[in-house]
Amino acid sequence: MQSDFIPQYTPVFSEASLNTELVFYIHSKAWITEYKKTEEFENQLKEFLGVKHCIAVSNGTISLSLALLALGIKPGDEVLVPNLSMIATANAVSFIGAIPIFVDIDKRNLCMDLEEAYKHLSNKTKALIYVTFNGRSNDPSLTEEFCRQYNLKYISDDAQSLGSRYEDTSYIGMRGDISSFSFSVPKIITMGQGGCLVTNNNELAKKLRYLKDFGRDSGGNDIHNEFGINSKITDLQAIVGLDQLNDIEKRIEFKKDLFHKYFTKLFKIKEIEFIDVDLTTYTPWFIEIFCDKRDELLWYLKENNVGTRKIYSPMSKQLCYKNHFQHKEVFHNTEEVSSRGVWLPSSFNLTKIDIEYICLKIEEFFNGR
Repeated sequence: MQSDFIPQYTPVFSEASLNTELVFYIHSKAWITEYKKTEEFENQLKEFLGVKHCIAVSNGTISLSLALLALGIKPGDEVLVPNLSMIATANAVSFIGAIPIFVDIDKRNLCMDLEEAYKHLSNKTKALIYVTFNGRSNDPSLTEEFCRQYNLKYISDDAQSLGSRYEDTSYIGMRGDISSFSFSVPKIITMGQGGCLVTNNNELAKKLRYLKDFGRDSGGNDIHNEFGINSKITDLQAIVGLDQLNDIEKRIEFKKDLFHKYFTKLFKIKEIEFIDVDLTTYTPWFIEIFCDKRDELLWYLKENNVGTRKIYSPMSKQLCYKNHFQHKEVFHNTEEVSSRGVWLPSSFNLTKIDIEYICLKIEEFFNGR
């Protein structure tokens, strides 16, 4: 048995760089709240993604709510969301009084199935949130055309997809009216908490900046010409984010290589399935596999000091949505994937020995040892 527990995920920082930057910043008598370092982070990220505007916010949940508000979504409006996602996707809709409408997924990429989305359209449907699940997406032009055809606002929830690209090699985050990213602990870049919104629309960017800062006319005054809330980050968070953003290419390559190592060692096990991906464009958030004896495998790995996570449960089956009018609907693809999906250890500090041990234990399980 492995003597040290291998967690499913743990964040990794450049301690020497962070110690220097954070200590210098604190001793500089800065105000700590968002200012120059936050602006630097926003500028560097928008340059990386190739977008016109990047607006840092307090987390990836509030970012989706702000995007909906900026696009004019009102209480009672319906918003299409994939049934397989972190609960934040639906909660961001509910938070502003709109109604999340759950849509089944496409098993080829675990993202929203637009044919299923069509079945849920009504005269109340005003927006669609497309989740690029674990760095994957369909052809975004299909989603854009769908939204144009049915007059829907298009938000791309790219919380798990920083560094992944579409098939045309542009970065995920460049399409839709507004794209949202998360910087919570498990993400490729983490600030502990945090997120951002990106857009190429000048007017939307202006609205988002008002919304995240109390609707304030300008920083440092108390003139509020529009509604807004406080969803800013701090410069301390931005320093942590910048340290990782400076190393983003290495982080992307690590994740690609990690997927390749797992796939090479596990793909011959007939009980295990992987989603078909192209590593020239795909950057995984977590490494995922699918199998029928999922719960037994998780128990076996835990007994052998390997941490894992189940893929999300269908949002339609979460107790917080038990009174949702869709709760009796069956979402066949979501429910099948959810019952079979495993996230394997995916940290940046995994060693070759760690990966070999994890894969050995998975092989042992399926070989009945």
